[in-house]
Amino acid sequence: MYQHVQPNNTNHIHANGHNVPTKATSNGTMCANGSLGTEGPEATETDASGTGRMRKPLERNGSTQNHVVHLERRLGLFSGVALIVGTMIGSGIFVSPSGLLVRTGSVGVSFIIWLACGLLSLLGALAYAELGTMNTSSGAEWAYFMDAYGPAPAFLFSWVSTLVLKPSQMAIICLSFAQYAVEAFVTECDPPRGVVKMVALVAIVMILFVNCYSVNLGMAVQNIFTAAKLVAVVVVICGGAYKLMQGNTQHLSNAFNGPMPNVGAIATAFYTGLWAYDGWNNLNYVTEEIKNPSKNLPRSIIIGIPLVTLCYALINISYLAAMSPQEMIESEAVAVTFGNRILGALAWLMPLSVTISTFGSANGTLFAAGRLCFAASREGHLLDILSYVHVRRLTPAPGLIFHSLIASAMVLHGTIDSLIDFFSFTAWIFYGGAMLALIVMRYTKPNYPRPYKVPIIIPVVVLVISIYLVAAPIFETPRIEYLYALLFIFAGLIFYVPFVKLGMTPRFMNKVTLFFQLLLEVVPTSSMAMFE
Repeated sequence: MYQHVQPNNTNHIHANGHNVPTKATSNGTMCANGSLGTEGPEATETDASGTGRMRKPLERNGSTQNHVVHLERRLGLFSGVALIVGTMIGSGIFVSPSGLLVRTGSVGVSFIIWLACGLLSLLGALAYAELGTMNTSSGAEWAYFMDAYGPAPAFLFSWVSTLVLKPSQMAIICLSFAQYAVEAFVTECDPPRGVVKMVALVAIVMILFVNCYSVNLGMAVQNIFTAAKLVAVVVVICGGAYKLMQGNTQHLSNAFNGPMPNVGAIATAFYTGLWAYDGWNNLNYVTEEIKNPSKNLPRSIIIGIPLVTLCYALINISYLAAMSPQEMIESEAVAVTFGNRILGALAWLMPLSVTISTFGSANGTLFAAGRLCFAASREGHLLDILSYVHVRRLTPAPGLIFHSLIASAMVLHGTIDSLIDFFSFTAWIFYGGAMLALIVMRYTKPNYPRPYKVPIIIPVVVLVISIYLVAAPIFETPRIEYLYALLFIFAGLIFYVPFVKLGMTPRFMNKVTLFFQLLLEVVPTSSMAMFE
């Protein structure tokens, strides 16, 4: 049995077991005064204007007797860069970079959009760095919406992201992984659809086990697979350089031949490119586990995203050095076609590279997604059990399991194309919301400490572009799916009003929570816990 003891409400228990004096803020919350943890000072007070509240970062060294159970700060600069690069470089650049060619009709325009997507991702991530160093709570957009707008918009984000965005992202990546893993053994025909789905499910279970077992193991897998996929990127770039030195530049010399795409086509082309770059904000979901986040969060972003952009640009040049734009469009897997032409007997390295890349990307996606569940449910926006942490391993196991179950259902019943369309449109609604949150808090929280601060023009530019990315496809080619996406977002209010706003809880939920707490050996981070 677990024994729960409510923590003292006048002191904040520090990582080393000492009591840290706290003071009440204007809205009645308690916050520590001074530095937290061993990694340097992190602000935890509300701003002088007194509007809203900032949740304290959780910094603990373990779940021992008389210590509150918390996620530990274990991610350094290298792990932060690996998480960004590892989740951004998935299957897109190896499988379907031709999507931009189809939608733009021009090699030059598609190349410009590849670079623009990288620049947009970098600007968005720099704005997120300010938000993430202001509030070092995990949860990314959810935490920032709470600070800027209040609980209702934050709940809508957690509602959509937990049930659709993060699970669909993982389902897409695992289906891509399975497709290439199975194709290695089926050469004369398309791989059976049922087998692909089963392999995708096995991948989800393996990734879930790794992340539930240990944070260190999860990050070790991330670091190793990121290094492996960068080796694959170097192989492609070197192969392309070899072809260019042979004089194969004909597909690059006439890059801007062809008609210019219209406004709607450019927006949908950005969707294709930005899907390949997605993951630039994943580090903000795990800020409570980053060592010295005020320094390592922006540093990881500044290193990771330009590195990915450079890789994508050089890979596209390499593809065009080995094949024509039409051949890229007709190829079902551009990297495999490239390998067959350049690597000869070593062509098998390309399918292997895709499987490694997608597995690492799925691992990073689940690592981040579980922290969103943890942060939102800790505030009462999701089921209480999802905010619990394993009593010995200090991993948010319930949140990880919950995301994996939904992703598994999507693997069984969804397709990659349908999931990508919904994901891209909905995600940029919330990315724009985060930019607006930063702008709002410049006025509502002007005196709040900002260890890292971006020029205000950056969130303004990203906000304007996000509005364009959401609105242009609707006006250019209206589709019922866009209406469904908006309806699903606001359908969350049906659950928010009774269960969050009014605090209604079905009686059986306490028994359900206790059952899963005993089954999974997890405890809430807001209480003392130990085995008897």
